[in-house]
Amino acid sequence: MRDGSEQEAPASTRWAWAAAGGLVVAVGTAYFLLPLEGLGGDRAWLGWPLFALCLGLLAALLLRQVRDVVLEKPHTRSGVMIPLLMCLAVLVFSSGYYALAQRPGQFTGLRTRVDALYFTVVTLATVGYGDITPSGQEARLVAVAQILYTFVFLTAAATALSRRLHVVVAARDRRPPPS
Repeated sequence: MRDGSEQEAPASTRWAWAAAGGLVVAVGTAYFLLPLEGLGGDRAWLGWPLFALCLGLLAALLLRQVRDVVLEKPHTRSGVMIPLLMCLAVLVFSSGYYALAQRPGQFTGLRTRVDALYFTVVTLATVGYGDITPSGQEARLVAVAQILYTFVFLTAAATALSRRLHVVVAARDRRPPPS
């Protein structure tokens, strides 16, 4: 039973979170099921434009969310959309690394989709354990692209998300308790 000090989130917010969670699960499942092997090797002509298109679309959507936070647009779902888009960016880079690993000489130690996801997160976190290394020129270019993408888009998105959460918490603190 609630003691009155906690407020329940509106139904629309709960649905937005549920939809975002469902989308992350669906895209994560697709990551493990889609035939990504077909985008590496002989079909690089298809993989590169698809990779660039996905990253460009995600960058545009992230920047839109950042703009909405900076302009303090009401009734936006930035708190839901930004984490969702960040997760999608991780999966796009993971997919790119996995497809690229199908080409001989591009990676040392990257054999599975889990390896690709792990390498993406390790690179994003700037940990760099050294167990998986990009050894080919294309793999190194994608790693550099991920680092730059993180600096520009994901950092801006994380900053905007932090700002949005700060505003929401401050507004909640100013609200009178329910009677």
